Amino acid sequence: MRPNRETGSKWRASAELSARATILVALAASTLLTSAAAGWASQPDPLRLCADPTNLPFSSDSPSQPGFYVEIGQALSQQIGRPVTYDWYKSYFGKRTVRVTLLGRQCDAMIGLPLSADFMGPAVIFSKKILTEAYVLVSRPTLTLSGIDDLRGKRVAVQYQTTPQNLLAERDDIEKVTVLTPEEGMAALAQDKADVAFVWGPVAGWLNKTAYEGRFRVQPVEGAGLSWDAAIGFARTSTQLRDQIDAALPQLERRIAELAAKYGLPSDPPVRFGAAPSPIRLAALGSPAQFLRQPAAATPVTRIADTSASDPKAEVVAAGKEIFNGTCAHCHGPDAVQAERRIDLRRLQTRYGEDMRDKYWTTVHEGRPSKGMPAWKEVFTDDQFESIYTFLQTVQSSETAN
Repeated sequence: MRPNRETGSKWRASAELSARATILVALAASTLLTSAAAGWASQPDPLRLCADPTNLPFSSDSPSQPGFYVEIGQALSQQIGRPVTYDWYKSYFGKRTVRVTLLGRQCDAMIGLPLSADFMGPAVIFSKKILTEAYVLVSRPTLTLSGIDDLRGKRVAVQYQTTPQNLLAERDDIEKVTVLTPEEGMAALAQDKADVAFVWGPVAGWLNKTAYEGRFRVQPVEGAGLSWDAAIGFARTSTQLRDQIDAALPQLERRIAELAAKYGLPSDPPVRFGAAPSPIRLAALGSPAQFLRQPAAATPVTRIADTSASDPKAEVVAAGKEIFNGTCAHCHGPDAVQAERRIDLRRLQTRYGEDMRDKYWTTVHEGRPSKGMPAWKEVFTDDQFESIYTFLQTVQSSETAN
């Protein structure tokens, strides 16, 4: 049946209305999309900062206790009008941390690098100084210390493999109590096993504020290898961001001082010391010292010196020992001597038996991130892993596993 004229008119009117509605919907959608795009375009890029998730007093991924550097980053982000995000990465990798995160473009800046052209320059450039960090003398408030001679006749808990240890090495009139961490130095002082602790300052100040409730005097020390200025590091191509940060820092001086006090960073006038015989280079980002742990008791162990000079494995063992002490000792102890059973590598044989080798290879290649053990497969070759394993075989304990 053919449609009459009236029906055709109604159909055309309906089609026109539908077309107009479609156009209006399209225009509305276009307007919304344009507005959203404009809104998105107006959002500033985040300021991406590198930080260690477990490195108080400097940084932590805990919102309730973020750390000195993290809170500086938050203040900077507000000052320059950019939201802040964090790329969490362990700082005990030292310069490798900087290469992977900052120079690998995972973040824009890293707070707390030593302000020195010798530190990875010219690949890394720096902001103005944000503060000075130093070793400290920790003592009871009644003890007055104004120089190294005031340590004569005293028991000094001195941190292993640091410039302070070098400085005191030639002083026979000072009784040295070697400790491997600031925590141990402070404990020796609290337990009356030492009169003074000569340890890394920021950690000592934090411990004095939190664990010891301000019981001790914490005096910074200045001198060659004993203190350095800290700054914010950037990749060398980030000069515009560096200049923007430099312009913002003067407005944050009061806030930075408040945060330093909040986290117990030492602020007393420094004690001047002379140069150490052979200053030790910076070993980590958080401190110029390798933070090792002091073994509580000796366990029967076969030492490297017991191996025969004609042993064909001697060179492999020596190479493995060198790599281990340069990379692994900050957690597992120098020469693998460690009192904490969970990370005592002298117990690998008793713990894993015939599976010792397989367990070792899996762990060093893949790591155990939940336990704080990083993966090393991209750092060392299999030959280097083999030399470390050969070394560890020589230090296995004879004790039985629990």
